[in-house]
Amino acid sequence: MKTELLKVNEESVALGARLIREGELVGFPTETVYGLGANALNEEAVLHIFEAKGRPQDNPLIIHLDSPDKIEQYCETEGNAYLPKIRPFMPGPITAVLKKRACIPDVVTANLES
Repeated sequence: MKTELLKVNEESVALGARLIREGELVGFPTETVYGLGANALNEEAVLHIFEAKGRPQDNPLIIHLDSPDKIEQYCETEGNAYLPKIRPFMPGPITAVLKKRACIPDVVTANLES
């Protein structure tokens, strides 16, 4: 595994996005810690997160979205009374636990529905 430490700028973000699309893992700063990211739709890439972190596969991961408009693409939202209240804070440091759509591999959610 090759590791590079880059400053956060447009070029490094574009590189990270390209690597994730190609099935690679990318470390990135969050509001509190560093995260390890992969394409949530790529089961093999997601398994590499578990492997790299030594994370038990019964411990679900989260997915990050760049826009609240994409929630419906990946999650079931019908009847969720809280979603309209948190939507103004998205994207941002807020977590919503929602039922996944079939496009999200079961490994991401540790075989759970959300």
